[in-house]
Amino acid sequence: MSFLTSLTQSLQAQTGWAGTVPLTISARDAAVDCEVDVTAIDRLSCSIAEIRLGGPFLANATYNQLQDWARNFSRKITYLLEELGPLEFDPQAGQVLVRSIKPDTLPDGTAYFEVMLELQTGTMFSMKRYRYVKGQPGRDPIEMHLTVEVLCKLLNDLVTSFPAAP
Repeated sequence: MSFLTSLTQSLQAQTGWAGTVPLTISARDAAVDCEVDVTAIDRLSCSIAEIRLGGPFLANATYNQLQDWARNFSRKITYLLEELGPLEFDPQAGQVLVRSIKPDTLPDGTAYFEVMLELQTGTMFSMKRYRYVKGQPGRDPIEMHLTVEVLCKLLNDLVTSFPAAP
């Protein structure tokens, strides 16, 4: 069973769930380990705190592949609230930071997606959404609201855009 089929079935099994602490939905297959932290799930959509990917398809990744992956999925994923693009490359730390190119402008600040790609961790891919409020220090994590269909498309596009895709 593919990780996407497993994820969809797990989300369907939790339909109606909502909580203040995220529920981690895990899905795996021979190539991909996926975890999605959800705060609410209904029949068509979910509120997501974080998406994490790892697994054998990333096990022997090089820094150049990580850079190419950031560029590939940024070009491919055009259906989120904002366009994504690589922002920072740190070969010493083995990290690539991807963010919304033009953050969503709010009356009191901005909201944006942030993706961290890392060679040094088992996860390798982490995606969150943040909000910055003008005049306040720091930023706060906020939920990503996606339909189940868009979530599955996003995960598939992330995996298939990797230079050595499974």
